[in-house]
Amino acid sequence: MRARLYRHLPAVLILAASLSLSGCGYNDFQRLDEQTQSAWAEVLNQYQRRADLIPNLVETVKGEANFEQETLSRVIDARSRAAAIQVTPEMLEDPQAMARFQQAQGQLGSALSRLLVVAENYPNLKANQGFQDLRVQLEGTENRVTVARNKYIEAVQHYNVLTRSFPTNLTAMLFSYTPKASFTVANEAQISTPPKVDFGSGTR
Repeated sequence: MRARLYRHLPAVLILAASLSLSGCGYNDFQRLDEQTQSAWAEVLNQYQRRADLIPNLVETVKGEANFEQETLSRVIDARSRAAAIQVTPEMLEDPQAMARFQQAQGQLGSALSRLLVVAENYPNLKANQGFQDLRVQLEGTENRVTVARNKYIEAVQHYNVLTRSFPTNLTAMLFSYTPKASFTVANEAQISTPPKVDFGSGTR
């Protein structure tokens, strides 16, 4: 009888360990981690889509005589700064790196918004079908960026709550699960605020 019990002991221990890990949130960590990774990938995908549209936009605007060079330069510089940030999986665990990434993308979004607002003062650009097509694509991309960013924020929130709550926080400590970095409220407000453009001077 005892020999039979010893024979089945490894299976019993494995079953007990599995039930224990499931009960303490281990499986939830796996699921939520995958969700945050997937949501983050979509954020990057939409930001890249926006970056890919900018060169054509810049070339189109360059064709407009006397267009504000400062506005155009801001877009070009902001795109370069955003592209210079190395995106790594470790960024999700580094709030400072995430803040730098968000700031760069926010500055690019702001520069693009200003360019599109300024373009309203140039009849030739408003009549340019290529420019209008780019505008529509950029506006659609900005909407998709917002949706993807909000989904990522929600996924991170669920993950971080699990990381900090008892008893799953014990599992987090045991397996070195740490809270993930998210987008900050301050920068979210900055990104969503339209730029102020004064046509009273400097533009035609």
